[in-house]
Amino acid sequence: MAKPANKIAALVAKINSSGLPPSVRSAILTTAYNVQVKFAAFSGVRIESANESQAVLHLKNRFRVRNHIGSIHACSIGLLAESACGTVMGLNVRDSHLLLLKSMNMKCVKRTQGDVKAVATLTREQQEAIQNEDRGSVDISVVVTDGAGQEPVECTVSFAWVPRKRKA
Repeated sequence: MAKPANKIAALVAKINSSGLPPSVRSAILTTAYNVQVKFAAFSGVRIESANESQAVLHLKNRFRVRNHIGSIHACSIGLLAESACGTVMGLNVRDSHLLLLKSMNMKCVKRTQGDVKAVATLTREQQEAIQNEDRGSVDISVVVTDGAGQEPVECTVSFAWVPRKRKA
């Protein structure tokens, strides 16, 4: 197993290899994430699984995140997609660097039915660039599926990474 890119990645790797049941691992990862990202906690974002190459997050269709027609609001889906990308990026960026959301393009093509799940995946080349280059950016295509197994949203999120402090 490769050395984790940062302290958070080391903690997640330890949780993932702990032998705990998936539901317990999910609860631990979700709690750790939601302590830092309050809006995700308020909305009910749940991490199903996370590692250096992929993050799978889930959002239940409940009152707080619904729109006027009873399905999950587009902004809530945007939060879920951005959270999935931020999670997988956060497990790859070095501790000496910051992540910055550059842009998010989202096209709603169908009405959602039930809960939604977002899967953000990094290629091996993207992971190596994030871990080795001093600065850069990647575009991540997020697969969002609803309770009916359809993809109601097409989403691409662009993240950049930069050093925390500028060189003098």
